[in-house]
Amino acid sequence: MDANVKNDEFAKLSLMDRVAYGLGDFAQNLVFGTVGGFLLFYLSTVNGISAATGATIFLIVRLVNVVWDPWVGATVDRRDPKGGKYLPYIRNFGIPLVILAAMLFLPFGQWFPAIKLPFAFLSYLATAMIYSFVNIPYGALNASLTRDNEEIAKLTTVRMTLANVANLMVYTLFPLFVQLATSVGRESKDIGMFGIHLNLGNYASPQSAGAWFKVYAVYMVIGFIALMITYSKTKERVLPEKNQEQVKYSDLFAEFKRNKPLQILGLFFKLGLALGGIIPGYINAATGFDGAKKVQSATALMGVQWSMVWLPIIMAIVAGIIIAKYPLTDDKVAEMNHEIENRRNNK
Repeated sequence: MDANVKNDEFAKLSLMDRVAYGLGDFAQNLVFGTVGGFLLFYLSTVNGISAATGATIFLIVRLVNVVWDPWVGATVDRRDPKGGKYLPYIRNFGIPLVILAAMLFLPFGQWFPAIKLPFAFLSYLATAMIYSFVNIPYGALNASLTRDNEEIAKLTTVRMTLANVANLMVYTLFPLFVQLATSVGRESKDIGMFGIHLNLGNYASPQSAGAWFKVYAVYMVIGFIALMITYSKTKERVLPEKNQEQVKYSDLFAEFKRNKPLQILGLFFKLGLALGGIIPGYINAATGFDGAKKVQSATALMGVQWSMVWLPIIMAIVAGIIIAKYPLTDDKVAEMNHEIENRRNNK
């Protein structure tokens, strides 16, 4: 790697720099946005696993991540692979990530009904663990591009735009594509946009499993291409010094005890992501939702409404309040960055 580029701590980023990095957010939202938004629905309707069981699978995997993610972070910090501090992880783990993620929607329950439950659990656990080896280095990569606050703001704008493009593909277009791809119960329906009617199938039918896999597999190909652009076009400019003290796994928990901003980020951000995938399943189970039924009871429909509409609204309000109280400001970040630069220059 070019030492002159690597040491340019307050570099100005080109549009390609910003887009290349932002495509990493785009790719990861395609992967785990779809998983968070639709996997539980798929398991409880198409794959025939109860809502409570599906939610328990999510709960166990998220609990494993509580221990796994800090270990991955410490491992990434200790190692210095050839080709960059963080970028090689995006390449090396991006390939197994998209393959494992696609397997989540394999119609395995139809092929081998007796082992559909352990397959659902193990495939989701493996995907989540590999995802950490992409997501955590990618998050750290952000700080290695530049310390210039204006450039960071521009970078954030581009990456959030691309992340929201992926959200559109996930939450609006993904279920539409699945309905277009399935041949079960096809009929002309209003898609909810501009009065357009299309011939759509029933994506909640067990016979639609193949359509789910095909559409998600295409999404994973797109996600993989986006990750490879991030890997090949992003430049690491601000990297830790080789003689810098390395973080130990135990240090992370000690830091968590004393660092208030980190506590807020970990107990609400990570906890919110976990609960967002777990609580709806338990609500649906408690209100009698049965994915095998074509018609749900009024109580079950109310449970779906609460888990999909009112609970997210309440959680979003709570998140807004928490963010407003977050103690780390832009001025403080700028002060920290310049202090780090001065320490390096005075060595």
